[in-house]
Amino acid sequence: MNNGEMVEMEHTTCCVVGGGPAGMMLGLLLARAGVEVTVLEKHSDFLRDFRGDTVHPTTLDLLEDLGLGERFDALPQSRLTEVAFPVDSGQTMQVFGDLAQLRRLNVRHPYIAMVPQWDLLDLLADAGRAEPTFTLRMDTEVTGVVREHGHVAGVRYRTADGGTGELHADLTVACDGRGSVLRAESGLPVTEYDVPIDAWWFRLPRHAHETASALSPRIGDGRFAVVIPREGYFQIAYLGRKGTDAQLRARGLEAFRADVAELVPEFADRMDAITSMDEVKHLDVRLNRLRRWNTEGLLCIGDAAHAMSPIGGVGINLAVQDAVAAATQLAGPLREGTLTTSDVAQVRNRRLLPTVLVQGLQRLMHKAIAVPALQGRLDGPPAPMIELMRRVPAARVVPAYLIGVGFRPERAPEFARRKPVPAV
Repeated sequence: MNNGEMVEMEHTTCCVVGGGPAGMMLGLLLARAGVEVTVLEKHSDFLRDFRGDTVHPTTLDLLEDLGLGERFDALPQSRLTEVAFPVDSGQTMQVFGDLAQLRRLNVRHPYIAMVPQWDLLDLLADAGRAEPTFTLRMDTEVTGVVREHGHVAGVRYRTADGGTGELHADLTVACDGRGSVLRAESGLPVTEYDVPIDAWWFRLPRHAHETASALSPRIGDGRFAVVIPREGYFQIAYLGRKGTDAQLRARGLEAFRADVAELVPEFADRMDAITSMDEVKHLDVRLNRLRRWNTEGLLCIGDAAHAMSPIGGVGINLAVQDAVAAATQLAGPLREGTLTTSDVAQVRNRRLLPTVLVQGLQRLMHKAIAVPALQGRLDGPPAPMIELMRRVPAARVVPAYLIGVGFRPERAPEFARRKPVPAV
């Protein structure tokens, strides 16, 4: 009973909470293994702006192996092939990461695809619905965990019409992001790292003649931004000191426009496209990691296990890799009904090293680049790095590999691979 009302109780083998990239990928993979899986998503659709839209080479390889490559290629997208800083007082662009060089390392998709996240999630949802053991329930907000005999036995939820229920499961997987309800209720210990920056996202028009395909950081006069070319517009990440959102907004729209135009002069002709500070979306950047990713009956992956900085844009890629590792490790025991806590703990054991290394690199970049830039002590890339990239162009593959492929990329399990499905 709940507040005097009857609570509907149901059961599934695996309950996945959160319909983001990790949750949808995990649901699809488990369903292709014949596991009964239910994905709960609190929103009525996937349409949210300024979510992570970067789809990296390893994820592109995964989609191809799942038979979804052609359908993904048909989605509206732009492709990033370089990371380039303006140097020599902005007169030239110096490439620091050349993803095209990844071809030499047998990377099938040597670029980063920029695709609205909702399109990727719709694609995964459609593929999941083709599997008889897959269920996606929208408008279903998880409000807490169900406990039996001291372990997590499922979740409590509320629907858009006010109905409540309980979904019991052999395993519940928290894919509900850095504000995870399940992580908070689990009591799992977490390590929080100091983060000196926040980010503000906005967009500006892209003219027809502008064909840039490079992600371009800009640094100058205590300001730092990253310009990302998208299909029909530019997406801008404007970085500032942690805790200064109120101060930035108090200065007003005109001051913000002037700051951006000074940092990125070629955009001065279109700053009036920002008509309100409401169009500038604040991201409270967090960087943390659970010390244990699971307790009996519950596993956390993606941002629910390790919140990432937007530096490098690798959060989605890492979350998807977590999902692949989890499906590969757990599909058999879930299907056979033999799942143990030790099985679940193996997911963290496999994914901990790449997570620690990526977060370590992000913390280093905060300290070595972001903080000096915002303090006005850095107006571009370090001179030795510029000289190295000019003299040894082959060195540009190293940043490209770290961003595009990363540490310990996961491969599609055999049970999930399919022949290509043509785009409609």
